[in-house]
Amino acid sequence: MTAVQESTPPLPQRRPFATATGVVVACVLLGAAGGLITAPQIEAWYLTIEKPAFTPPNWVFGPVWTLLYALQGVAAWLLWRAGVDNRTVRRALGLFVIQFILNLAWSPAFFGLESPLLGLIVIIPLWFAIVGTIAISWRVDRRASLLLSPYLAWVSFATALNYTIWMLN
Repeated sequence: MTAVQESTPPLPQRRPFATATGVVVACVLLGAAGGLITAPQIEAWYLTIEKPAFTPPNWVFGPVWTLLYALQGVAAWLLWRAGVDNRTVRRALGLFVIQFILNLAWSPAFFGLESPLLGLIVIIPLWFAIVGTIAISWRVDRRASLLLSPYLAWVSFATALNYTIWMLN
């Protein structure tokens, strides 16, 4: 007869508040890094380019992105909590990382290089990566998928804005 060993639950299940807070803070801080590139350009290059009438006021972007990064953090935590031993969870988290990297690449492309075309080249695959992340997350934890939906809506809007800025300039 073999002894049954109790396994230790994964970290996000043992320490849910701490791990959720950590993931959310990490997403918000990493996302804010793009703001370091964006902020100086808002008062310089971005003011000089032509923008469509549907461009939101500049003050809208900071709060919206902060909220979206926080929602992404909660979604990532829910996926992680579902157990990285599960192949679907690993795929969902892998797609999450890809979309997050593409998201972080957009600000240097658009603002840093002052190139709406490069921004568009980054944001289109970002949009598809978000759709893929939402789709696979649905199979893991529907809450994570739903938390990413406002992000998809905003990036859809941002894609239209980016495209129109490219066409106008």
